[in-house]
Amino acid sequence: MQILAFLLQLISAIILLLYSTRMVRTGVERAAGPSIRDLFQSSRRSVILNVLAGIFGAVLLQSATAVTLLVSSFAATGAMGVTGSLAVVLGADLGTALVVQFLSLNLTWLIPVLISVGGLLFLKFDSRLYKQIGRILIGIGFILLSLKMLGEASGPMRESRYFPIIVQYLSEDLITSFIGGALITFVFHSSVAAILLFAVFSAQDILPLSAALPLVLGANVGGSLVAVSLTRNMHVRARRITIANLIFRTTGALILLAALAFSLLPYEILGSNPARQLVNFHLLFNIGLVVVCLPFVVPLARLVKRIVPEPTAPAPEAIRPTSALDYGVLDNAGLALASATRELLRMSEQVEAMFAPLMDIFDRSAPEQIRNIREMDEAINTSHTEIKLYLAKLIQQELTPEQSQRTMELTNLAISLERVGDIICKDLLRLTEVKHREGLQFSDKGRKELLNLHARVMDNIQLALNVLISEDLESARQLVDEKEKMRRLEQRSYDRHMKRLGEGNKLSIATSDIHLETIQGIKEINSRFISFAYPILARYGVLLSSRVSQGK
Repeated sequence: MQILAFLLQLISAIILLLYSTRMVRTGVERAAGPSIRDLFQSSRRSVILNVLAGIFGAVLLQSATAVTLLVSSFAATGAMGVTGSLAVVLGADLGTALVVQFLSLNLTWLIPVLISVGGLLFLKFDSRLYKQIGRILIGIGFILLSLKMLGEASGPMRESRYFPIIVQYLSEDLITSFIGGALITFVFHSSVAAILLFAVFSAQDILPLSAALPLVLGANVGGSLVAVSLTRNMHVRARRITIANLIFRTTGALILLAALAFSLLPYEILGSNPARQLVNFHLLFNIGLVVVCLPFVVPLARLVKRIVPEPTAPAPEAIRPTSALDYGVLDNAGLALASATRELLRMSEQVEAMFAPLMDIFDRSAPEQIRNIREMDEAINTSHTEIKLYLAKLIQQELTPEQSQRTMELTNLAISLERVGDIICKDLLRLTEVKHREGLQFSDKGRKELLNLHARVMDNIQLALNVLISEDLESARQLVDEKEKMRRLEQRSYDRHMKRLGEGNKLSIATSDIHLETIQGIKEINSRFISFAYPILARYGVLLSSRVSQGK
C-alpha cells in the first residue's frame, strides 16, 4: 500500500505540473496570442531581435515548442524566413531556461497569493483579459504547488532499496541517462516540466549531478524532438526549422556529454547546491547554443534545404480523399450531424491547403501548383454538393429544433467554404497570373503587408477549425475578435499603400490594383472562417443581432 500511495502522489504531482504549464500557456495565448504573433512578425529586421523575440515569447508561453510551432507556421506561409525563424527558436529555448530559473526558486509563500488573486480575477470579472490573467496566475500557483508536491513525494525514494541502484547505473552510463532525459521530455511534451522534475529530485539529494546533467542534456534534445514530431505534416519550410534546431541541440548536447564523460566541467562554479547547479547548467548550455550557433544559422539553413527538399506534386488520391459522410447513420441524427461535421472539417483542411501556398505563388510562377489548387477546388465543389444533399436527406428525418438549427448551420458553413475556394481560384490565382504575365513586382513593404495578412488568416483558419470541433465559447469569442483586428490591419495596409502611391513608388503604382484586390480577397476569406464562431455565440445568447445603432 505504501508503494501505491507513493506512486499515486508522484503521478498526481507530475500531472498537476503538466496541466498547470498548459494552463499558463492557454491563458497567455487567449490574452495576448495575436500580440505575440505580431512580435515575431516585427522581429524580422535583425537576428538579435529574432532571438529577443524568441526569449520573450517563450517566457510568456512557458514553452519553446509553442514558439517553434508559431514561427514554423509563419515560415510555412513565407511570412518569415528559415534563418530568422531558427534564430527565434534558439531564443525560445533560452527563454524556457529562464523560466526554469524562476520556477526553481523557493517561492512556496507565493502559492496562496497567486491562487487567491488569480481565482478572484477569473471568477469575479467579466472582462476576457482579466479572466485570462487570472488563469495565468492560477497556473503559476499550481506549478509551484506541484513542485512542492514532488518534493514531498520524492522522500520515500531515499529509503528505497532499488532507486539508488537505478541512480548509480544512470551515473555510470551517461548515454542511458541522456536517452532517458530525451524520452521523458518527449512523453511530457515539455522540457520545462522535465527539467523542473530533475531539479526537485536533485534538491532532495536523490539524483546526483553525475546522473542529472546527462538527463538535462537529453531533455534539451527531447524538446526539439517534440517540435519535429508536431511539424511532421506541415510545409517543408516548417520542417526545416525544427530539424535544423534538432541538429544544433543534438550536436551541442553530445559535445557536452563527452565533456561530462571526461569530467572536464567544473561543477563547483555552477552553484552552491545540486539543484541550483543543474538549472544553471541548463541556462549556460542554452546561452552557449545561442552564442555559438547564431553565426552558423545561414549555412545550416542551406544544409537542411538539401536534407529536406521541396516535395513533388501530390498524388491524385491526396486531392480527393474518401468522404466522411456516412449514409448508414442517417436514421440517427446525432451521428449523422457528427459525420457531416467531419466532412466539413476535411473540406476546411482542403481549403486551408489551397490558401497556404498563395504568397509563394505570388513570388514565383508555379503552373503545376496552380493546377493542383484548381483540382482541389473541384473537390471542394463536390464536397459542398455532397454535404448539402446529405443534410437535405437528414432533414427528412424527425429532428429536434436544435438538430434542425445545427443542420442549417453546417449547410451555411459548407456554402462559405465553397465561396472561399472560388475566391482563391477565380480571384487570387488570377491575380498571380496577371502579376507574372506582366512581370510585376510588389514593393518590399507591400509584400510584407500581404505576408502579414496572409499569416494572420492562416492562424485564424486554425482557430476556426478548433471552434468547429470544440464548439468552445471562449475560442469563438477570440475568433470573432480577430475580425476587428483584421479590419484594422487592412486599413493600415491601405493607408500605407496610398502613401507609397503618393510618394511615387513605381512598384506600388504598377501593382496597385493587384495589391488592393488581394487584400480584399484575403479579408473575405478571413470573414468566411470567422463565421464559424457565430453559431456558437448565438447558441450562448451572446451574438448581437445588429451592429447598427438603434438610437433615434
